[in-house]
Amino acid sequence: MRRPADRYDPFAIILHWLIAGLILGLMVLGFAMTKPSIDPVLQFSLFQWHKSFGMLALLFAIVRFAYSLIRVRVTPVAGMSRLEHLAAKGMHHVLLALAVAVPLAGWMVASVSPLEIPTFAFNLAVIPHLPVPKSDAAEAWWTTAHAVLAYSTLALVFLHSGAALYHHYRRHDDTLIRMVGGRRRQIKTSATESRS
Repeated sequence: MRRPADRYDPFAIILHWLIAGLILGLMVLGFAMTKPSIDPVLQFSLFQWHKSFGMLALLFAIVRFAYSLIRVRVTPVAGMSRLEHLAAKGMHHVLLALAVAVPLAGWMVASVSPLEIPTFAFNLAVIPHLPVPKSDAAEAWWTTAHAVLAYSTLALVFLHSGAALYHHYRRHDDTLIRMVGGRRRQIKTSATESRS
C-alpha cells in the first residue's frame, strides 16, 4: 500500500481551484441573470452560459470525486487536534457533495421545465434533458432546491476559505500552502535565529 502524502498532488490542486473558480463564477452569473430589469435577449444568453459552465463544473466535480477515491490520502497538518481534523474532513466531503448536487439540481430545473428550453453547451452541443416528468410544480421545487444548495455552498466556501486563512495567518501551518503547491513553511525559524 502507498504511504499517505503530506501535501496534495498537482492534479488535485488544479481540480480544486478550477471547481472553486467555477462555483464563484456561476454565483455571479446566477445573480446577474435573475435581475428583474435585465434584457430578455441578454438573460437568455446568460442562462445558457450559466448552464454551460454548470455542466463543466459537474464534470470536474465528478472527476474530483472519482479521484478522491483512488488518490493517496493526505495526512493532517501537524498540530491539528483530532476534532479539527474530523471537522476539516467533514467540510471537504460536504463541499464535494454540493459541487455535484448543485449542478445536478440545475440540470433538473431545465429537465422538468414544461418550456423545454434546450441547453446549448458553449454553443457547441445540446445537452439532453434528464428523462423526468415535466410540470410547473416540479420546476418551482427544483429551482428552490438549486438556489438553497447554491447559497449553502457559497456560505460553506466562505467558511472554508476563512478557516484556511486562519490557519495560514494565525496558526502559521501548511493548511493553505499545500493547496497552492508552495513550499513548507519554516515556522518561527527566522525569529529564533534573530534572538540567537
